[in-house]
Amino acid sequence: EVQLQASGGGLVQSGGSLRLACTGSGFTFDDYAIGWFRQGPGRAREGIAGMTSSGEHTYLADSVKGRFTMSRDSAKKTAYLQMDNLKPEDTDVYYCAAGPERGSSLRLRLWVPYEYTEWGRGTQVTVSS
Repeated sequence: EVQLQASGGGLVQSGGSLRLACTGSGFTFDDYAIGWFRQGPGRAREGIAGMTSSGEHTYLADSVKGRFTMSRDSAKKTAYLQMDNLKPEDTDVYYCAAGPERGSSLRLRLWVPYEYTEWGRGTQVTVSS
């Protein structure tokens, strides 16, 4: 059974940091690109970060560039989203997703939700002002 488990959310003050983790099981982690998305009430899911297994292709949304960093650890089958200098507008439910790289255009469209085939449950991030 394919599973993605996102963790690390919480409540933090403006300017603070959090590190989200996304651990995969039930699939070959290195065959999949990983993406991070966020979504608030009444809004579309926003792609904020993505990375192929080799790291050759990466994506960071303009809204988080300079503040968020994505990385992957193949041995741990885990992807991370380091979030620094958090702002109240970063408050959202954050999701991680996985999509097969082979035979798809995902590596060139890491911000597109429907390019991903597997989704984990979200983790809430709340930034207080």
